[in-house]
Amino acid sequence: MTLTFISRRGFAAFMAASALALSGCGETAEEAPAPSETGLAAENARLVLPAVEGNPGAVYFDLANRSEGNLVVRAASVEGASSTDMHEMSEWNLEMQMTDMAPLMIEPGSTATFEPGGRHLMAHDLPANLTAGDTVEVTLTVLGGDKFSFPATVQEAGEDR
Repeated sequence: MTLTFISRRGFAAFMAASALALSGCGETAEEAPAPSETGLAAENARLVLPAVEGNPGAVYFDLANRSEGNLVVRAASVEGASSTDMHEMSEWNLEMQMTDMAPLMIEPGSTATFEPGGRHLMAHDLPANLTAGDTVEVTLTVLGGDKFSFPATVQEAGEDR
């Protein structure tokens, strides 16, 4: 077995060259969010304010399971909302309907998308002073009681969702 030693100066030069090579043409690679203790990671989170005062807002996001086991999301809450429902769109009698969502199992390495026309959270009685550009905390509860929180950017109704 042969051991090769490198000096600190040589190591520093190697690391600098590696960093320069990885930087490419000035583009930076987007890092995926680090998973939480639950193994969940959320991206593209946004709360869309209601178009009509008094109606609930909708929360959309992508939720990845980066753990080694199945995770089941069973409840949600949104900072400032009086209550939060987990909903999904489904077809019944040839009509699309919004229904309460059953607990959602996400397999390891999979991503569940919460999007307009599909799964989403409904946040009721949002604070009147909530405006576009603000951030609210969304908290999901998984089977077993562990919680995972992430920020969602507030958007006006009608903005690209």
